[in-house]
Amino acid sequence: MKKVLSAVIAFCAIFLFIVTVCAQDKPADTNQLVREKIQADKKLFVADNMQLTEAEAKMFWPVYDSFQKEQIKLVDRTQKLINDYAKNYQTMTDATAKKLLDDMMAIENDRLKLKKDYLPKFRKVLSDKRVARYYQLENKAFAVVNYDMAKVIPLVK
Repeated sequence: MKKVLSAVIAFCAIFLFIVTVCAQDKPADTNQLVREKIQADKKLFVADNMQLTEAEAKMFWPVYDSFQKEQIKLVDRTQKLINDYAKNYQTMTDATAKKLLDDMMAIENDRLKLKKDYLPKFRKVLSDKRVARYYQLENKAFAVVNYDMAKVIPLVK
């Protein structure tokens, strides 16, 4: 369990780093390198904790990669939302707060829809126990990232 926790913490630290780096005006190649590092670290985290057989891995990783590409779109939207929040934090109006909240809810709905859409795809390539384990890993990583972001993003004034 310590191994899982340390991997999730490392993943989250890197995720928070990319949000910070991308919020600044850095060259695109730096952002891309950080993003690729995060994706590679997460893939290692999943591989280490899934312990797939060779046959399972051959079928799982293409579905995983496709799922991650879709998740990146949600990460990009979340990053934009955080940037918009930061820009408006000092001068927040009810209208801006409403838009930010509506955008957040749309992202959350789309995240759930993505998980639901990919469930049958993962079930085609893994047993239900293995799929449940993978979704647990995704949820753990997401929970830690959200917790870490909640610690650094101030409440609306």
